[in-house]
Amino acid sequence: MFLPKPVRALALASTILLIFLLLQLSRKATPVKEPRIVYPDMKTDPNLEETHEPAGHLWRADDYAVDNPTSPRINATILSLVRNEEVDGMVTSMRDLERTWNHKFNYPWTFFNDKPFNEEFKTKTRAETRAPCYYEVIPEEHWAVPTWINQDLVRESGQILADEGAQYGNLISYHQMCRWNSGIFYHHPALQHIRYYWRVEPKVHFFCDVDYDVFRYMHDRNKTYGFTINLYDDPKTMPSLWPETMRFAEAHPEHLKPPSDSARPWLEDKQRRPEHNEKANGYSTCHFWSNFEIADMDFWRSRAYEDYFNHLDRAGGFFYERWGDAPVHSIALGLFEDKSKIHWFRDIGYQHIPYFNCPNSPKCTGCKKGLFTDGEDFLYKEDCRPNWFKYVGKG
Repeated sequence: MFLPKPVRALALASTILLIFLLLQLSRKATPVKEPRIVYPDMKTDPNLEETHEPAGHLWRADDYAVDNPTSPRINATILSLVRNEEVDGMVTSMRDLERTWNHKFNYPWTFFNDKPFNEEFKTKTRAETRAPCYYEVIPEEHWAVPTWINQDLVRESGQILADEGAQYGNLISYHQMCRWNSGIFYHHPALQHIRYYWRVEPKVHFFCDVDYDVFRYMHDRNKTYGFTINLYDDPKTMPSLWPETMRFAEAHPEHLKPPSDSARPWLEDKQRRPEHNEKANGYSTCHFWSNFEIADMDFWRSRAYEDYFNHLDRAGGFFYERWGDAPVHSIALGLFEDKSKIHWFRDIGYQHIPYFNCPNSPKCTGCKKGLFTDGEDFLYKEDCRPNWFKYVGKG
């Protein structure tokens, strides 16, 4: 039977489409990236275990209305160092944290910048929360490069760091930021009557409903510091940090916790990545990733920490090398604080590209349980949690 030309063309097109669909169905589906364990002494990621809230009494979201003068809120704030041009990334972070936690507890947001905040920043951030928002300018003397720093040496060493591939090695504002976050921020007048803070950066994500007051938890359990992600750092950015720390420790043994009570073995481990320990001259480079930290500023204000920071500041490594606030905070906590006062917030789902803390909890959405990174496989070797679990535990 003769078929009209249009009908034949339609039949041919249908046949080609059918063949294409059959070929697609016959191919193997691209697998979803699964959590991967690379260390033989951590057979399974603890985030694959069912995750619950911390045990014991927790403060729930009763009576936390923003206008309640007798609210159970304590002297704490959500804190962010952020620039005007990062407002959209900041809104993303605020939206997540307000949705998962702060819309229930209404803790204030305190924003810091070395320049005045513009009206766009203020308008957009205020629209994301019912809680008070405060916009603070960092005093010039808190942000400026100290007078004892040799600027010629800074430029030379910054170029060397850049040539060696150290991220932000020759970006002076990054060095200033690291110094401010390490030992200056808690001296700001706006924080003088604040004890606890939750640090939040632009473009981070929170995945899990948190139904208790985390600041009350820190206070009631006598915790000093809370983290989610625990990493190795780049040893070429800090070759003299540990030697300077040991010089300080020898001069001030009164500040050191007994080895049995401290996390010092976590700081000095050389079994898992011996090349890091060697290049960093005795430091494992393990640190709490401080873009997320919930902490008690009384520790930073203590004599032990102030003495330590001032020693490091005079040594110049914030500018001649690239000492970050994450290793500085972590070393101080590992040496001067009882390890039982450092808490892994395993129930708080969190992402700062490219790393995650993803609990196994029905309270979490959008975060694959046990996933450490959705990046390339080589990033798994940056996970230092196995060391923390080995020397300290999962508390």
